[in-house]
Amino acid sequence: MASGPPREFGLELDEQLCFAVYAASRAITARYRPLLGELGLTYPQYLVMLVLWEDAPRTVRELGERLQLDSGTLSPLLKRLEGLGLIARRRREEDERSVSVALTREGERLREIAACVPTRIAGAMGLDDDELAGQRDALRALADRIRGGGDRP
Repeated sequence: MASGPPREFGLELDEQLCFAVYAASRAITARYRPLLGELGLTYPQYLVMLVLWEDAPRTVRELGERLQLDSGTLSPLLKRLEGLGLIARRRREEDERSVSVALTREGERLREIAACVPTRIAGAMGLDDDELAGQRDALRALADRIRGGGDRP
């Protein structure tokens, strides 16, 4: 492999990785919106529910870590989900500073209804299982690489 000087990127919008990721994120979120609207959820609320459907109850701290959200962003989401009757928040007996988030019966029931969302989204994106997994894995690897980049420019 030939080694040479690194390529110089200009300031054109279409040359920016950040814009490509941003545009893809907005397009994906837009695909989810009508399906999640049928469930009465926003996209961020859906992400919270996904974590709880995997393993509940969870502490608010665990949810924030898993979703990479700070408490200022997460708290309003949890308040709204609680208002919808999908979750219940309670102070933990063993540590009253910690709040546990559990699914209600309605939250569990919604899981069954939401089970079709991933398949419908994949179809709406025109991706087969292998393509979907490949794109997901490439984005995870990119995020891991960026996080591990330390102080490199």
